[in-house]
Amino acid sequence: MKTLKLGYIEAFLSIFINTILFIIKLWIGLKTGSIAIIADAWHTLSDSFTSILLLFGFRLSSKPPDKGHPFGHGRAEIIFSIIIGTILAVIAFNFLSGSISRLRNHQEANFNNLAIVIILISVIVKEAIAQFAFWASRKTGSQLLRADAWHHRSDALTSFLVLIAVLLGKYFWWIDGFMGLVMALLLFYATYNILKGSTNILLGQGPDEETVKSLKNLMKNVVEQDLNIHHLHCHSYGNHKEITFHISLPAQMKLIDAHLIADKLEDEIREKMKIEATIHIEPMIEK
Repeated sequence: MKTLKLGYIEAFLSIFINTILFIIKLWIGLKTGSIAIIADAWHTLSDSFTSILLLFGFRLSSKPPDKGHPFGHGRAEIIFSIIIGTILAVIAFNFLSGSISRLRNHQEANFNNLAIVIILISVIVKEAIAQFAFWASRKTGSQLLRADAWHHRSDALTSFLVLIAVLLGKYFWWIDGFMGLVMALLLFYATYNILKGSTNILLGQGPDEETVKSLKNLMKNVVEQDLNIHHLHCHSYGNHKEITFHISLPAQMKLIDAHLIADKLEDEIREKMKIEATIHIEPMIEK
């Protein structure tokens, strides 16, 4: 519920602000003839589109488990993150082509003071939204919010580069096209970060060191013996996480006692780590 609420707030805020920034930037870009500002404007509008995807993603991922999806719909976030990353890659390629063409044709842009003010405001506003989205992603563990945060961060960076182009444009004819190239590379980098995190989850990741350490400490507090934890596997479905592993218990222990230990561990993991655990019990064989 917290993820859904923060996701909606971030998405509606992004759509409203980015649409306004797009209109202003596009007007300035057309007036000055700057490919960097026009590219920056369309990048800003793409943030609005991805925020719409964000709404659909959170709506779908928040659906409860059903017969066909017993672990819920949390991985819908990952799918929409990949879509956002792909959109960024397409935008980056278009900027790359346009900038190369501009440099080949020795095209320059004519900037004015209004452009400087608008782009500076854009840098501040976009970075503020990015910071909020990153905070929300850390608070909820949402990959979709993290992907949208990177999109906002890349827009803030590109706007900053455009600002440099505006300030230096009157001294170097090629600065506008060059900054377009740099922006394209930054977008490709943002795409890489988004797709890497999302595809790793879809492919399946091993448990991180912090999770393993927390799990072992919790087990020591519950059972005062070495359980020889092994075959540890984690599965992430958005906010819903599953973990399976094997433990070794004395071979002579009664089945009911071993079962009670496993149940107690599963309850503690659910309560303390917010993870659903499935524990397989093995007899401890003394050599």
